[in-house]
Amino acid sequence: MMRAFIAIDVEMNDKIEEIYNLLKKTKAKLKMVEPQNIHLTIKFLGEIDEKTAEKVKEELHEAVREIEPFKAMLKGTGVFPGKNHIRVIWIGFHDEGETLKLSQVIDEKLTKYGFKKEKSYKPHVTIARMKSREGKEEILKIVEENKDKIFGEMECNEIKLKQSILTPKGPIYKDVEVVKL
Repeated sequence: MMRAFIAIDVEMNDKIEEIYNLLKKTKAKLKMVEPQNIHLTIKFLGEIDEKTAEKVKEELHEAVREIEPFKAMLKGTGVFPGKNHIRVIWIGFHDEGETLKLSQVIDEKLTKYGFKKEKSYKPHVTIARMKSREGKEEILKIVEENKDKIFGEMECNEIKLKQSILTPKGPIYKDVEVVKL
């Protein structure tokens, strides 16, 4: 069994590093996403066995047939689920609808293996998780100040099936399958 998800890797750049460091300096109890682990999740799969992983790999190759490599803009910051109770601090991921289309096609293809469809998919890149309410106002101020900031543009030319190995020091992500667009 392996804990798995489908994602697009996002490289740390100077602008992401700036907000990263701003967040780290706050009094808030945050769990920062390790720079090498920053990504856009297309679909979280949870625990899957080897047989299911093979089927997912096949479906991913099918899902990308209609999708060409595309550019995405990393822009703006926000929080989930809301300002009163923050669990996730994110950077927005904007494209011409390719990510949403990928998400919907993959969702559709994987329902036959018992995966639930996403209720609403909002492309975003998690950069930190909040562990308590401490420092909430400071976090909201940083998020507000960066809500329109452009963090860069990136070329998306592959999606990955990744394994998440949980360790006391944080997750280790391993590429199981790399699917070129």
